[in-house]
Amino acid sequence: MKRRHFSALAAASLGMGLARTASAQGAPVAGQDYTKLSTPAPVSTPPGTVDVVEFFSFACPHCFEFEPTLEAWLKRKPPGVHFHRAPVRFLQNYTNFQPMYFTLEAMDLVDAMQQKVFDAVHLEHQRLDKPDDIAAFMAKNGVDAKRFMSIFNSFGVRAKVQQANQLMDTYGIDGVPTLVVQGRFATSPATAKSADKALAAVDYLVAQIRAGH
Repeated sequence: MKRRHFSALAAASLGMGLARTASAQGAPVAGQDYTKLSTPAPVSTPPGTVDVVEFFSFACPHCFEFEPTLEAWLKRKPPGVHFHRAPVRFLQNYTNFQPMYFTLEAMDLVDAMQQKVFDAVHLEHQRLDKPDDIAAFMAKNGVDAKRFMSIFNSFGVRAKVQQANQLMDTYGIDGVPTLVVQGRFATSPATAKSADKALAAVDYLVAQIRAGH
């Protein structure tokens, strides 16, 4: 009993020492800057790429605060990263915000409109909870509102929403923003204690996965 107890203590002490060393050296630490998902899930990505998905909501103030840092990272993200977003089915107005995002994606307007939607919700306090409100907002921003709403109500967008919900359930997502790397690891500004550290954890995990670790 004493020998096993000593070994456990020694292992725990060694683990803590390694974690402190990694932290001191600037490397993200498992359990501190990111977590390993209890049930990893296979991902479908182009060959040679690493999947990174951001779970978010336009209604989430933390997602709104995270967006500029994320956008800057997207411009310098590591090569071979397959990045995509998944709007979640919780927080207010998700029944509109989920198809709104996938419609923007289908129209190749995410880069142009993502921040504008966030600003409308969190700075201008616009209510986008009715189709007419959404159509008017899109028209105001130069988007073909009729085409937008046609896609918004389409079977293809409903299928995308269903896929996002299934992915959210698979990964056990219950807070946003959350970043999942290759279906195996998760991090967030809350977990890593800052937006920059969360994205540094993503960079680290991408490098580890690409190196075969």
